[in-house]
Amino acid sequence: MKVPCKLAVCLVLFAAYATAQGVTVAAAADMSAALPQLVAAYTKKTSPEAKLSFGSFRNLTNQIRNGAPFDVFFSADEEYPQQLIAEGLASKDTLYRYAVGRLVLWVPGDSPLQLSKLGMTALLDPSVKKISIANPAHAPYGRAAEAAMRHFGIYDRVSSRLVLGENVSQAAQFVESGNAQTELIALSHALAPALKDKGRYWTVPLDAYPTLNQAAVVLSRSKQQDAARRFLEFLRSPEATSLLTSYGFSLPAEKH
Repeated sequence: MKVPCKLAVCLVLFAAYATAQGVTVAAAADMSAALPQLVAAYTKKTSPEAKLSFGSFRNLTNQIRNGAPFDVFFSADEEYPQQLIAEGLASKDTLYRYAVGRLVLWVPGDSPLQLSKLGMTALLDPSVKKISIANPAHAPYGRAAEAAMRHFGIYDRVSSRLVLGENVSQAAQFVESGNAQTELIALSHALAPALKDKGRYWTVPLDAYPTLNQAAVVLSRSKQQDAARRFLEFLRSPEATSLLTSYGFSLPAEKH
């Protein structure tokens, strides 16, 4: 089956679409480091493997609407799973808010910016020519970044310097490639192996942006309903929640 998917933002899963083994999981880009480890821990307890597809959750949502054979959908914005439920494309009783995302301001290790001292006002430094964020038009971390800059009263002064990524993962790539001097990204990306030892970050206060409630749901067209539900149930286990918190996600029940 051919599934519409941009190679730049999605890992196309051919074998999983044609077989009845394991579950296929579509996930927002901010889970690109944590979810493979969750899957690895899960598959130690089960024989079938879970297959992963990462991308912009807007693109993934459209793929689901177009019939993509995913079993589980992880979204960085719980509104999208709720939309799929309203459209009859996901099972309401499986909706699970698995984490709350955190936003950070990140700079490369050689940056002269003193984030711990300056916080968000570091973006006003003359050395910052470009600031990378996910596109606020369709990315929750992009909306959070814009809200945070407005909260600190600097958005109008820096908006002309923003460069927009399709999702939070692409936004991170702009700084890695040298096309931006700093970025507002998910804490999960800052703690991922690709960035963990390459820079420094300042955690944006939670009251500076809307809560990033993240939710997962089993899709109605899934031919692996039981397996998909078992995978979501695994997310509630101490092992899974411990792994999520190690990547900077807060648990929904926690008081921040």
